[in-house]
Amino acid sequence: MKRIINFSKMLLVLIFLTSCKTSINKDLPVINNEIDIKDNVRSEKKRMEIKFSCGEDGISKYLDDGWIIIKEDSQEKICTWQSVPATKNCDMEKDKGCKITKPDKIGEEKIYLLEK
Repeated sequence: MKRIINFSKMLLVLIFLTSCKTSINKDLPVINNEIDIKDNVRSEKKRMEIKFSCGEDGISKYLDDGWIIIKEDSQEKICTWQSVPATKNCDMEKDKGCKITKPDKIGEEKIYLLEK
């Protein structure tokens, strides 16, 4: 009976010791992990989108600061609006319902995608 109790104690101690070894081995750091190196290189690059409309141009400030143009796009944009009467005898000050707003000047909006 003593042999069975001693054997069970010994078995229990061995189980605890072997389980501790496996948990220690899992905590070892991975050296030269290529995925981590690639993520660090990608995180250093910054991207930004800037829009200039109706004759504004401030892109040279960003180019001088080290930004590079990746993509450039342009769209037509309305710069100013004009209110006109809907009919000849319409008084726009008294009757707001007869006022029509239409585009006055149409310009260009430039969109830049920059990377640093």
